[in-house]
Amino acid sequence: MRLASLAMYASPPPLAEATAALWRFLSDALKHADLKDVPGPLDEAVRYNAAWTHPGLLLAQACGFPYVKHLRGKVRLVATPVYAHPGCDGPSKCSFIIVGKDSRARSLEDLRGARAAINEPDSNSGVNLFRAAVAPLALEGRFFSCVIETGGHRNSIAAVTAGDADVAAIDCVTYGNVRRFDPQSVAGVRILAETVKGPGLPLITRGDASDEEVSLLRQVLRQAIAETSLGPVLDVLALKDFAFLSDADYEPLAEFERQAQRLGYPVIA
Repeated sequence: MRLASLAMYASPPPLAEATAALWRFLSDALKHADLKDVPGPLDEAVRYNAAWTHPGLLLAQACGFPYVKHLRGKVRLVATPVYAHPGCDGPSKCSFIIVGKDSRARSLEDLRGARAAINEPDSNSGVNLFRAAVAPLALEGRFFSCVIETGGHRNSIAAVTAGDADVAAIDCVTYGNVRRFDPQSVAGVRILAETVKGPGLPLITRGDASDEEVSLLRQVLRQAIAETSLGPVLDVLALKDFAFLSDADYEPLAEFERQAQRLGYPVIA
């Protein structure tokens, strides 16, 4: 049986319900087009990043930085969602660099020696774009006094709110979702700055998928955007459209890392 996993923006709860509803539409459309072995519900047992290289993968949403670092050539790029949240520009998006609401920091330079929180080391929004913003300010490969790994953007927001960290970079889609559906969680932080933008989280399928299958996946994604009955679902997801990008369009994410390395700042530190 094939596998479908759309776990990247599945919380707070209204998003999980809307994501499941979107997949039901896509699944039904794929079955109607006579695609074989289309999964019913989304897979919630396989860890989100394990789904990316699953041999039966039909559709999953990856992170852009792991895509350019590890997945290109092993999976096929299907589409990139276009979201309506602040910080998004077509299929591109930034991260918001957040601090505590009472922080005295007024610029990134003011955060020298601060404690940073990251979600995961290979995250584009939480690390790669963050590093790109900080690299010009680093001295001898360091800028922060320490870096803690939280395991997720919402955990990083909580760490800054609780005073366990002074700063974090939060994917603007995640921030927009939390502000909309769990506003209390961001009541203790404020946005200090925005990072540079780069292409957002790509939808992918397995590397040996045929051109016909990729074309069909794109077709049903377009159908979903045009489907009037899905309007409330798309509104919850803040999903406006799907863009069809190339591998070359994702190359700037790799260049952000190379530029930081040239500046002597290969890792957040």
